[in-house]
Amino acid sequence: MSAERAQRKKERPAEPRGPTMSEYLPEVTNNCVSPEDAEEELLKECESIWKHMEKHQSKLLLLGTEAMLESDVKLCMLMMRVKALMAEYHQWQNRSPDLISTNPDVLLELGKEELQKVKNDLEMVLSIVQLKNKKLEEDLKREQQWHKEQELILDTLTGIEEETKIKIQQLPKTSLTARAFQELQNKVSKLRMYKEELLDALGEFLEEHFPLPESDGSAKKENSSEEPDVELITLNEILEILIGKLMNTPHEPYVTIDDSFWPPYIELLLRYGIALRHPEDPNRMRLEAFHM
Repeated sequence: MSAERAQRKKERPAEPRGPTMSEYLPEVTNNCVSPEDAEEELLKECESIWKHMEKHQSKLLLLGTEAMLESDVKLCMLMMRVKALMAEYHQWQNRSPDLISTNPDVLLELGKEELQKVKNDLEMVLSIVQLKNKKLEEDLKREQQWHKEQELILDTLTGIEEETKIKIQQLPKTSLTARAFQELQNKVSKLRMYKEELLDALGEFLEEHFPLPESDGSAKKENSSEEPDVELITLNEILEILIGKLMNTPHEPYVTIDDSFWPPYIELLLRYGIALRHPEDPNRMRLEAFHM
């Protein structure tokens, strides 16, 4: 079988060599062309080369079709495929890339267009980076300002602590100490009584001028037939909750707003600067630190 195939290959006349790559390339001209004309000319050259490749591919397929046994068809096709891929691999390894077009005007216009695209992409990246840098600079200034404020607070507290220690050390360990302690207790008692009077007066004022929206002090949710009414709390109770939270846990003074807080009361406190909303969670608020 192989001997007959070799004999037929010897008797087969040699195929005429097709035109080279340079025959399909246009002549070099010095006329300037637009990017659209350059692309159109380049596409025409690619189509011409592709047709030439299809022509030779069809010839190779016709030369490879020979009578053989059915059992050897698949093996033979795979072997031919391997040989073709190996030949193509070695050819690509040994050759250097050639330019499809040698027209300098075409290459110049295509290069300008590609450089313009790269320039636009780089300008976009630059603008994004500049915006990020600007935001980082603003964050840095804000953090530095906060750091300075914390240092001032720390220095003030340290000074107060030192003064208190000095005063404690200077106190005599005699009956004067007991007398001073008694005076302090009397002042504390007076302050507590004054605080209770202020709270009572505030409660009466709020109860008179800021009553609850309904007589039974409740607000109905949607689908009231399914869910029970929510008991509203007075404005005085809201202020007591905010004050207690601020005094007991000053590091975490925010209170969660639930359905028992009447929205008009919340809006009133926020609008007049009595309370502040959490910067990240709108469902939490805190009392303004008037004592700081």
